[in-house]
Amino acid sequence: MQPAKINYKIYQGSTFQETLRWESETKTYVPISAITKDAPCVITTTSAHTIPLGWRIRVTNVAGMKEINTVADDAYYLVTGKSSTTVSLNKVNTLGYTTYTSGGVIEYNTPVPLTGYTAQMQIRETLESTTVIHQMTSAAGGGIQLNTTDSTIFLTIPASVTTAFTFDSAVYSLELTNSSGVVTPFIAGNLTLIREVTR
Repeated sequence: MQPAKINYKIYQGSTFQETLRWESETKTYVPISAITKDAPCVITTTSAHTIPLGWRIRVTNVAGMKEINTVADDAYYLVTGKSSTTVSLNKVNTLGYTTYTSGGVIEYNTPVPLTGYTAQMQIRETLESTTVIHQMTSAAGGGIQLNTTDSTIFLTIPASVTTAFTFDSAVYSLELTNSSGVVTPFIAGNLTLIREVTR
């Protein structure tokens, strides 16, 4: 697997936080039975679903309320609330949409289960540098939290740590290791340090 490339800005003296999600290439399709004309919009599915909170979804083939269909390949909604048979979309206001009549599916990339995984991340000034500026792990208090329920990877670098950063730019990478010892490079990229004014 080739790691995704994501570049970040870190603000010196501020807490850095980021939530990541590991999407597989396998698609899951959940049939829709109802969509509210409301703000936020609530979509009801024909049976129980396993869509994690915060996951990206597409809505397609809806009849009646065609405005909610995601047409572009890169168009997604974020699930901001859920029950076993509903998803809420906080940023979607369907009050002015046409009334839902029938059909449609929620489409999303199936989450990769994080159970049994550990994570490690390092920051170095350059790829060739032998000095580690900062290291994070999924061990307790290590700065990386793996949430197996919502399939999220939550990164935190405390303000007390970013205050001591002096680099102008740096590089980082995050690796995930499963229970069999297989290492997967997940993301990598460049970091830019924005100097602190209020200190």
